[in-house]
Amino acid sequence: MIPTDQPIQNFYPDPAICFGCGRNNAHGLHIQSFWRGAGAVAHFMPQPQHSGYPGMVYGGLIASLIDCHSIATTTAAMYEREGRAPGEPYITCVTGTLTVTYLKPTPLGVLLTVRSTIQTLSASKAVIQSSLLADGVECAKGEVIAVRLRAT
Repeated sequence: MIPTDQPIQNFYPDPAICFGCGRNNAHGLHIQSFWRGAGAVAHFMPQPQHSGYPGMVYGGLIASLIDCHSIATTTAAMYEREGRAPGEPYITCVTGTLTVTYLKPTPLGVLLTVRSTIQTLSASKAVIQSSLLADGVECAKGEVIAVRLRAT
């Protein structure tokens, strides 16, 4: 149902301007999440402007990666739960709660991987667990409670 060769964010309705994952935000991060059946994966290469401390990734960027990726994971899981491909009526979710635990400093210049899995899923809400890794080392983990917006 959910294409695995395209980022989930490609199926978001316009204007798709989220700073973290919006494809139409010229200054955004352009996070791209790929559905893998029971969760999703994203990769991101932090740049020098993403520093919080010399050589380390800014914690707010880490939170953004976990947040946007978790919402994409939820969106894909909800489409799959409904047994349909992404499209009208669109499923739109927002963050109800974001909890991030920083385990180790996250180095710059290393490809980051974010993996998310569904913990609970209903028609209107999901709990997502995420892990952010740098070179295979878990540097942060997060939990997002995602809430589905009603169609307008």
